[in-house]
Order: sequence, then C-alpha cells, then structure tokens
Amino acid sequence: MRVHLCVVGRLRAGPERDLVDDYLARFDKTGRAMNLGPAREHEVEDNRGGGMSAEAALLERTIPKGALLITLDERGRTLSSPQFADKLQGWRDEGRQDLALVIGGADGIAPELRKRADFSLSFGAMVWPHMLVRVMAAEQLYRAASILAGSPYHRA
Repeated sequence: MRVHLCVVGRLRAGPERDLVDDYLARFDKTGRAMNLGPAREHEVEDNRGGGMSAEAALLERTIPKGALLITLDERGRTLSSPQFADKLQGWRDEGRQDLALVIGGADGIAPELRKRADFSLSFGAMVWPHMLVRVMAAEQLYRAASILAGSPYHRA
C-alpha cells in the first residue's frame, strides 16, 4: 500500500526536513516486506492567498484516485501507536492500494475536504504546527511498520 503525505507548505532544508526524510526512509525499508510503502510527499502552496478552500483544491490534485483519505485534524480520533498500526494493517489487508494522509496549512483543512475523509486522525487536543505534524506523521508511519514487523523500536 503506497502512502502519500499530501501537505500544505514546503519543508525547506533543516532539522524538520532531515527528520521527515529519515523516518520515511526507515518506513520504506521496514514496510517493504509487509507491502507498506513507499511513502511520497506531495507539497502544495497557495501563493494567491485563497485560504483553506484554495489549499483544499490544490491538495485534491495530489490525492491519488481511489486512495483511502485520512485527514490529520484536531477533531479526529486519537489512537495509540499499536492501534494506528492495526488500522494500517487492516486497510492494507482490505486491498487498498493508496493511502493519502492530508495535513492542512495554518488554518487547518477545509470543511469540504474534511467531510470526504474516510478517517480523521488527531495527535491530541493541542494544535501543532503543520511542519511538526509532518515529522510526527512520518515517525508514526515508521513506528507502525516497526510494530507490525515485531521490531523492538516501539516499547510500550
């Protein structure tokens, strides 16, 4: 199952970029044997200041046709890492070819795109900068693959 991180904003060189690259590479390596991955990033920017609706339109173009759509949103469900791993495994086992994790910009995800989501995931009640959310999503993908592989990375 291919994973697409569909995100608002460009992640420039720096510690966040390094972390995302590292965790996605680990996810690809660990997940490959379990038919998870590869993971790709699709970055969009609304340079015209059209707000959430304009961002949603740009994000829509990056979501593969037929992909399972997951939004990262403070109103979503909170899951433990093992529960998230189980979700990934279940979606893969259902035969889903593509999974799109959507991360909105500073104002969040437009309501019309949120309504289309198959699942909405929250990293807690706090609001996180979207650049950090991307790092956290990449790490959780790697953690989920590690859990499914029986790796000692996750120690809970």
